[in-house]
Order: sequence, then structure tokens, then C-alpha cells
Amino acid sequence: MTVVLARSPALTPLFARGALRSPFKRPHPGADFPRTRLALPRVRVDLARLAAYERVCGFPTGDDSLPLTFPHVLGFPSAMLLMSDREFPLPLLGLVHTSIEITRRHALASTGDYGLTVYVEGLAPHRRGTEATVVTEVRTGDAVVWESRSTYLARHGTNGPDATARPPSEHPEPLPAVLPAIAEWRLAGDVGRRYGAASGDRNPIHLHPLTARLFGFPRAIAHGMWTVARCLAEHGTPGPAFVRAEFRAPVPLPGTVTYAAEGGRFELRGHGNRVHVTGEVRPLLA
Repeated sequence: MTVVLARSPALTPLFARGALRSPFKRPHPGADFPRTRLALPRVRVDLARLAAYERVCGFPTGDDSLPLTFPHVLGFPSAMLLMSDREFPLPLLGLVHTSIEITRRHALASTGDYGLTVYVEGLAPHRRGTEATVVTEVRTGDAVVWESRSTYLARHGTNGPDATARPPSEHPEPLPAVLPAIAEWRLAGDVGRRYGAASGDRNPIHLHPLTARLFGFPRAIAHGMWTVARCLAEHGTPGPAFVRAEFRAPVPLPGTVTYAAEGGRFELRGHGNRVHVTGEVRPLLA
């Protein structure tokens, strides 16, 4: 079933709704999940918001096309509407964004009109619990021009080795242990607040040490999607492209990280060469 939304939902009430429902969720890879597809038939980009996003992520400002990661911002409120729903089986509190795959078939004009659809593709067992895959599609007319698949992990006990298995096709190719360093970035303590203002994602773990401590973090941590966007702003991407990134460890704020890359691969490392993000960029063949 497709539900057409009149406008993008507000994120703050969705965080609150999801937090209140979290204690009553019982995550399991075999659980049912919402089959609803949420559709926004006409989405236009707020250019002031886009400029703020470009500044905080390091993309060139004033470009006529959207940064490769920006459509995620457009679809995130709809994704939150699904994940905070009573029928979504994973608790929103403690849900961890573990990976994202993005396919951009051609550049998206910043002044264009787009159709947007978000849905939960399914649940899968993970060695630490259950993962949900959430799909976002951006269309011009009937053609999908941009899509993403994000996985979100709910940690819980599993029933042994069988619960940790995944089909071989879902295992990414191994990445080099250490890629050559390209740049060092000193991250200010307000990066989470600035990205939250530009993206609308004001999850308290990203905003301030006091609110982060309520959820078990000694300091605020950077948004995972900020880390990927910052890496791609540095790396550059061809017009039609496929990107995959995995979030391996939180990035504490403030802090210093090293961006490393070689060929189409990139990673973000912290103190002691701890790997925070790994990823790859591949051009799409025509």
C-alpha cells in the first residue's frame, strides 16, 4: 500500500514518539514490519538549507546540482515516520545506522521537482541482533534517478551461529587494512549541532555532551551521514555513481580524524588508527 503525504513530516515529534514506544518493542528478524510505502509526489529543495548542508559537509556551495548524499536528508523524515510507527518492530532508541548504499544515475538539479518514496524492504539477522533495510527512491517522472539502502541495527541476543549468517552476496569485498592518509580534520564540538540544523536530524546523541551521556556516550558523536558526506566531498564523485559506506565506530566530538583514500576506496580513522568509516565509490557504466 502506498500512502501519499501532503508534506514531509516534522522530525522532532517522531523522535519523541519512537522513544516512547521503544521499551515495548521486541526485535526479531522474523517479526512483521510495515509494508506501507510513503510517497511525496512533489519535493522541492530549500536552497538556504542546501547551502547550510554544503557548508557543514564541505561540498562546494552554489553548485547547480545536489550533493550525492543530500537526497538522504529529503527522505529521512519519511524513514523516521516508518521507524517510529507502532508496527515497526525495532526500538528507535539505540537503533544504529550501520551502512548505506547510494546509486545516483545522473546529477540532480538543485531547482528540480522530484517524487520521493520511502519503504522498509525487510529485516535480516545480524550477529548482534536484527537489521532493517530502509529504501529511499527519488524520481523524475517515472524514472528512479537516485536511490539508497540504509541498514539499521537493533542489538539484542541471538540464538546462535545460524542467527549470524548472511547470504554471501551481502558480504562486501574486504577493504585494505590501512589506506594512505590524505588529510587531517579537526572537528569542532558543534559539528553535530550544525549538521542537525541543516539536515533536521537533531538526535540528542549528536548535539551536546550532556544529552549524549543520557544514551551512554561520554561525548557527543558526529552523525554517520555527516562523516560519509564529508568524505565524499573530499573524495569527489563522478556524475552517475555507486557508493557504499559502513559505519564502524562513532566519531567523538570534538576530535581529530584522518581521511585516507586510494583509488575508489576511502576511510576515516581516529586515534590509534581506529577505523570509523569505510567506503568505496564506483562510477556507473552507461
